[in-house]
Amino acid sequence: MSLQEIASTPTPTPAQLLPEVDYEALPDSAPLSHQLLAGAFAGIMEHCVLYPIDAIKTRIQSATALKAGSDNLVAQIARISTAEGSLALWRGVQSVILGAGPAHAVYFATYEYAKEKLIAPGDINSHQPLRTAAAGAMATIAADALMNPFDTIKQRIQLNTSSSVWQLARDIYVAEGPRAFYLSYPTTLAMNVPFAACNFMIYESATKFLNPTNEYNPLVHCLCGGISGAACAAITTPLDCVKTVLQVKGSSSVELAAMRNADTFAKASAALYQTYGARGFWRGLKPRVVANMPATAISWTAYECAKHFLIKK
Repeated sequence: MSLQEIASTPTPTPAQLLPEVDYEALPDSAPLSHQLLAGAFAGIMEHCVLYPIDAIKTRIQSATALKAGSDNLVAQIARISTAEGSLALWRGVQSVILGAGPAHAVYFATYEYAKEKLIAPGDINSHQPLRTAAAGAMATIAADALMNPFDTIKQRIQLNTSSSVWQLARDIYVAEGPRAFYLSYPTTLAMNVPFAACNFMIYESATKFLNPTNEYNPLVHCLCGGISGAACAAITTPLDCVKTVLQVKGSSSVELAAMRNADTFAKASAALYQTYGARGFWRGLKPRVVANMPATAISWTAYECAKHFLIKK
């Protein structure tokens, strides 16, 4: 090459010198610790920010006494805060913090690993809704095995108990045995597997449509997460009602005998139907959607934010 040709060759920019990174997944060089940190950050943010709305949903679904107008979330938050104290709706949040971090770390790490195995490297930027859904289902199976005991403790505390997380865990173990912590696990999977599959499928499909260049865009990630969270929450509400009955059946706050004796999916479903009819399976729909729409948006935005800065690092 002549000196003139060398001189006329444009100098590459620093960005051109860097290897191309697929933003939709952490790069191959990223250690597992980065995936775990991103997932843990997303999980804690998701569960903690809207915890009071989740507490209202638990009370509605468990058939504990709520006064007239129980579908008015603002009125219920004001009433409970006045009657039980300003921190009443935050009881049990410690259990969520203890469980959500590790569980969501496993959740997103499993998702990234499964997606890498299911989708060929050359197709990673293409639209793969079914394989993405399969990766999401695998992720929730692994994460719920870790989270289910913490979720059971959280829902018991939400029903107006003054016990600490560790004290209540010991009481449940002594009175009901270790099986009580996983009594709702099959129902949780029946709910969360389709929830996670739809969540990842809707989120990634919406992202491909609204952000085809795969650039880091917090507004788009937030919007897509909200869309997927609201849709999935509404679809899986009946199973969430059954799960709540199974998780709180041993609590002294549950007064109905049918609810207290419901130790299987069939019994819990029958108790809901006998007590409230078909509408019983949709109790707590509004607070569930209200909580999950921003919670899922926060989770995805936090996760994508963590990924973005970890990739830059």
